[in-house]
Amino acid sequence: MVYLIRKILATVSFIISLLATSSLAYADDVITFAEADTITGESLINLIAFERAKARGVNAEAISLQSDDLVFQAVLNGQVEVGVGSAYAAMQTLGADAPVRNFYQLKKLGFLCVVNKNEIKSWKDLDGKPITIHARGSGTEAISYYMEKVHDIKFSEMSFVPGSEVRGVALMKGTINATFLDITNTRLVLASDPDKFGILDLGDVDGSDSLLFARSDFLKERAGDMQILLEELMRSAREINADPTLPARLREEMGLLPDLPQELVDEITPYFETAVKQGMFAEDGGGLPAALGDFDFLVASGGLKGPASNLNPDNFWNFELLEKAKSALN
Repeated sequence: MVYLIRKILATVSFIISLLATSSLAYADDVITFAEADTITGESLINLIAFERAKARGVNAEAISLQSDDLVFQAVLNGQVEVGVGSAYAAMQTLGADAPVRNFYQLKKLGFLCVVNKNEIKSWKDLDGKPITIHARGSGTEAISYYMEKVHDIKFSEMSFVPGSEVRGVALMKGTINATFLDITNTRLVLASDPDKFGILDLGDVDGSDSLLFARSDFLKERAGDMQILLEELMRSAREINADPTLPARLREEMGLLPDLPQELVDEITPYFETAVKQGMFAEDGGGLPAALGDFDFLVASGGLKGPASNLNPDNFWNFELLEKAKSALN
């Protein structure tokens, strides 16, 4: 409860500051990373990097906001420095001169479609039925459109419920019958009633789940600090890929997420073991291959206007910072 209250208060405090100011905040010492999800054990790959960057003189923090739209607007307006999520569609809407660019692939898609097996046994059973997803513009929305095309079905509705943990509870309570969940909440739902809940196969889905994006002027102004953060993010990804038990150990050593409920603490290592097996953490920050893969997936799912071959990666990504960080780390 204390953990949830602190997260709620942090969000309320941020929203108040968002309403109170319209000026850019780049002079602040702390670099704020905002995402539309709860900060849990899955965030340790970031938090470990932040702690190591702090030892090198760069201060960063993670906060949760209510929606991906709010995250993008906060980045666009300069109230936070870095957004976590997917902003391709918003960038395309703004055009080639959009002031925001992706600069790092945090993780690849790792969602699973979890269903009430008493009601849904195949994708065809979802034709004309509702699906619950994270938010507009999210990876779960892109997967939903992609599944409609692959299986020749049409969902009656896509309802937005931010937070895998919230959707998981709704599924267990019987409020919904089908949704996309992250690895941790998939495990919790399946364990609650293996006879009732199951997974629908997504097939070969390859795209980014979470990217880091920021205003171009911020990336230029704080290039040195951001390079250090990218070096530490890549270092974390490489070490975790080599040893998925590392996040749980470093959480204790570094004193990270002290109020995390024990139920979620117990899920840290199983989550990272599964994520590593699925290849979710790119060791080189994604870069151009990630951009091209995202173009193919998002155009196919309707998340971007194509064809994919006509999309210019430089209109969506800043590759320079990542290349410098890779060179320094290697």
